[in-house]
Amino acid sequence: MPYQYIEDLPPSVRGHLPPHAQEIYLAAFNTAWRQHGREPDGEATVHRIAWAAVKRRYRKMGDEWVPIGR
Repeated sequence: MPYQYIEDLPPSVRGHLPPHAQEIYLAAFNTAWRQHGREPDGEATVHRIAWAAVKRRYRKMGDEWVPIGR
């Protein structure tokens, strides 16, 4: 189901991503949900799409997610 607020995101997202990356995740998740949410295993697909959107702008360095180009 789509997320209305960042506070609604799963702890695995909120606890690991910086605020801007959380915004990217939320927007990508909600967009993907409209397209894939009703498919079999749709929720897992939508989470993968959201993580892929984050990984286009951020990368993990050690335990921290940092903007690409930094």
